[in-house]
Amino acid sequence: MIRALHRWPGLLALALVTVLSLSGAALSVFPVAERIAAPQSDQTLTVAALANRIQANYPGVEQIRRAPSGRITAYWFDQGAPGAAVIDPATGEGVASADPNQTQRWLTNLHRSLFLGDGGRIAMAAGAAAMLILSLSGAALVARRAGGWRHWFAHLRGPLAGRLHVEIARIAVIGLVLSSTTALWMTASTFDLLPDGGILPAATEASGETGFAPGRMPTLRQTPVAELRELSFPYPGDATDMFTLKTDRGTGYLDQGDGALLAWADLTGWERVSETIYMLHTGQGAATLGLVLGLMALGVPAMGATGVLVWLAGRRGRPRIRGNQPAGRAETILLVGSEGGSTWGFAATLHAALTQAGQSVHVGPMSGFAPQRYARAERIILLAATYGDGAAPATAKGFLDRLNTPSRAPDIPLAVLGFGDRSFPAYCAFAKSVAAAAQARGWPELLPQGTIDRQSPQDFARWGRALGDALGIDLELSHQPVQPQATTLTVVSRRDYGAEVQAPTAILRFALPRASLWQRLLGCGFARFQAGDLIGILPEGGAVPRLYSLASGRRDGFVEIVVKKHPGGLCSGQLTALQPGDTVAAFLRRNPGFRVGRGKAPLILIGAGTGIGPLAGFIRGNARRRPIHLFFGMRHPGSDFFYGEEIPGWQDEGRLTQLVTAVSRGARPHYVQDALRGEAAQVADLIRNGARVMVCGGRDMAAGVADALAEILAPAGLTPALLKAEGRYVEDVY
Repeated sequence: MIRALHRWPGLLALALVTVLSLSGAALSVFPVAERIAAPQSDQTLTVAALANRIQANYPGVEQIRRAPSGRITAYWFDQGAPGAAVIDPATGEGVASADPNQTQRWLTNLHRSLFLGDGGRIAMAAGAAAMLILSLSGAALVARRAGGWRHWFAHLRGPLAGRLHVEIARIAVIGLVLSSTTALWMTASTFDLLPDGGILPAATEASGETGFAPGRMPTLRQTPVAELRELSFPYPGDATDMFTLKTDRGTGYLDQGDGALLAWADLTGWERVSETIYMLHTGQGAATLGLVLGLMALGVPAMGATGVLVWLAGRRGRPRIRGNQPAGRAETILLVGSEGGSTWGFAATLHAALTQAGQSVHVGPMSGFAPQRYARAERIILLAATYGDGAAPATAKGFLDRLNTPSRAPDIPLAVLGFGDRSFPAYCAFAKSVAAAAQARGWPELLPQGTIDRQSPQDFARWGRALGDALGIDLELSHQPVQPQATTLTVVSRRDYGAEVQAPTAILRFALPRASLWQRLLGCGFARFQAGDLIGILPEGGAVPRLYSLASGRRDGFVEIVVKKHPGGLCSGQLTALQPGDTVAAFLRRNPGFRVGRGKAPLILIGAGTGIGPLAGFIRGNARRRPIHLFFGMRHPGSDFFYGEEIPGWQDEGRLTQLVTAVSRGARPHYVQDALRGEAAQVADLIRNGARVMVCGGRDMAAGVADALAEILAPAGLTPALLKAEGRYVEDVY
């Protein structure tokens, strides 16, 4: 609901809101310029002294005005001809023309009414209302994506367009709410939809005398110019007319015969509120604040453009589900937690099968979980992927917080199906967390928690049959996973290792594929990647893609992997046979759980064999000279010391602080976990001081490393499990 409330006003009113924001941003500059250019009065100067100085230069003065910027303007008649000038309060002389700035006038008319009179004002008010709806609904969506209001400034992930959209919104939303709310107030005031709230002073009868100089009037002598808004002189020759004084405190009438204060009325609370709103919206009297709000308004066109890109990417990333029922009328609620979009395809298949079986089904994101809306629901089914090391995927942000609210769990049976890859330690970890939380809350279980390995249609079909049995219907799920769009990579070089130890291995470097501006904005394909991400390659004659860790980032200008040829390995055999000039089709898959992270804390990189790939990429990209300690296990330095040619240079450049190697095929077999024990004191000291541990390689190696670190850290009261919970111990194992 919130997402729809945010999307459609944004798309429908995009042009109007953009004109409103750009013109408002341009207008915000003028109060600042006026403040800088206007001659400022002395703080001790009184209205009486100012009136005397101006009257000496312009005997026919009729009115003196002081703007919130401090600019003083005088208006007079000289031999029947009107005149006006900006006044220097020190002399009372005119120093600049009082004619309005034509550019400012044009922008003001555009901003207020699109040059269309009252109809245009109504249209711009509709634009302000749309901006308010967008701001409030956008704030709610940002909080949902971040996992709650407390995490408003949490680190973002995902395509560039989406991250830019949210980053700008985080900063600009307060200003946009303020600007749109004050705009609506001012429009309502323009059309007399708000009470006036002002009280005019009831003046007593004037003395009938004339000629008393303003400089002698006690009230004017007691009023600082800094409080002045307007002083109007009596009409010449009219003894019944009076001086009218308007200040920040109120309005009064002064007798022109003796200077007496005939009547006074303070500003009402309503008037003060109205003036404050005017000041907040226009920047008049708060030029700096106005400029800040103007800068925030510049975020609107940027958010509009990125919002359209996000919307288009979302339409491409999610299948169109025909016959999707409203949540309040559906018997089956099907919620999806997806990061890359593939889980939505399984949801579409399940929706179609259940609909064909006579069920009324609603499909939506897990982030929109709202049990109070499921009035007719008889079951809830969750399809949940896992992000990184057990975190919620993009469309399930905040789900666990909602699930764990104090309210009683609804009496609706629940089924949880996890999607993941068994080669990763956190296999279906988020789905398991959801199932455990639901069980702890006493949620009825429709089915035991199921898992789908590497988008297996067979796993999905087996789970579907179990679901059909639970529902008492015949349910056959025939899903055909859509492989990600592949990009052609061309080999530019290769280096071969391992022949001497019967483990042929190649470092393959591919040319960086060109990325369009569209791909860069959306972060699609190879437009954005880092060392540690994965490329998927579907071998000829194979059905399941093989994933390889990247040893390079986009900034390196190439795509690089380390591939070992396995006996009978279909994909590895084809890759290690590639020669420069050959091509292969590949797709990119993010691996956010295996990143070096931000900060300056030291890194302890531990790898063996081809596990050196992403670790070498981290070192190569260490332009900021973060301390990195590499523990690398190999069979023999003469055969499989991968990146042995580059490592000395990385050390000389400060990208690599320390290298410790372990050789397993020498006279005394030595493994990487043994190398860790040999440097136990240093390793423990680094970890105590905040170092981050990253392990890449085979499962057996990773298990041995965990055991070694458990021994090393025990005296300090630390464990690998504790480090993992803190996000300081991550693995990429196979």
